[in-house]
Amino acid sequence: MTEHDAQPTPRREQAPGEAGGNQPRQAAGAHPGQPVQDDGAQVSTDVTPAGPAEAAIPELVIISGMSGAGRSTAAKCLEDLGWFVVDNLPPALIPTMVELGARSQGNVARIAVVVDVRGRRFFDNLRESLADLEAKHVTRRIVFLESSDDALVRRFESVRRPHPLQGDGRIVDGIAAERELLRELRGDADLVIDTSSLNVHELRAKMDAQFAGEEEPELRATVMSFGFKYGLPVDADLVADMRFLPNPHWVPELRPYTGLNEEVARYVFNQPGAKEFLDRYAELLRLIAAGYRREGKRYVTIAIGCTGGKHRSVAMSEKLAARLVAEGVETVVVHRDMGRE
Repeated sequence: MTEHDAQPTPRREQAPGEAGGNQPRQAAGAHPGQPVQDDGAQVSTDVTPAGPAEAAIPELVIISGMSGAGRSTAAKCLEDLGWFVVDNLPPALIPTMVELGARSQGNVARIAVVVDVRGRRFFDNLRESLADLEAKHVTRRIVFLESSDDALVRRFESVRRPHPLQGDGRIVDGIAAERELLRELRGDADLVIDTSSLNVHELRAKMDAQFAGEEEPELRATVMSFGFKYGLPVDADLVADMRFLPNPHWVPELRPYTGLNEEVARYVFNQPGAKEFLDRYAELLRLIAAGYRREGKRYVTIAIGCTGGKHRSVAMSEKLAARLVAEGVETVVVHRDMGRE
């Protein structure tokens, strides 16, 4: 990471349901958990257009994930940002779509393709298509929309629609089958977004944060505080546990406050091991970030947990995010569980 003379303040997003929504310390206008709704011949796959047009090969984003997790909302957001969006394109035709974009003389510079289980008979071709694109040096990213089983069941029941894979079984059977089908793709994803507690507007805000900028940064990080008693964040790439530090909850004068409070943060970082952890974990992240860049990974979610997600994890997340920003990493801070107690 390269240090910048100008050090921007990390952006802070609060988790849906806590006081603040996506704007710090302001009342959220949308309700968490609101359904995020989802709205089908061998040819040449040479993506090099005629003439000096290698630079004209379009940027490609593949949107996939669980049915009901918000693929269509994510695709619509990219469409609003000027991307050329194709829904339910058979994976075997993705290289052809890129070729056509390359021949458009720059008129189609960014393509987003939605791949889902509606085209499951073509889904086995996705791995081959991705390998083909990689061999032709096409820049591509995979965005995977994730959600909990409970949230997905509620969404399907609210619209009285069957899951695409449930057949004669239950909705949960279809969800389980889809998770297994998409397991490998989820592991290859560049960006995983958990929409379990997001409404449509909050999902759009997350997509805007990742794709609205004109210049793509080298690496984007989300530092998320959370409480272990509420469960691990399913979209975390890295997880650290702050329960080795004394809990400010047991200090009566600190209990009502959060890790954003200066006195709470001072208490946390005066404990043995707190500053040492911050220094060494930041050093470890430098090593990991360098590897992510070499591998072309642009997004990382770092989850910092404590018991309730109110004191220790919040204070540590704020300090860690400041370190990342100081080293040139565009960083968003999310306090998932702050305010839930």
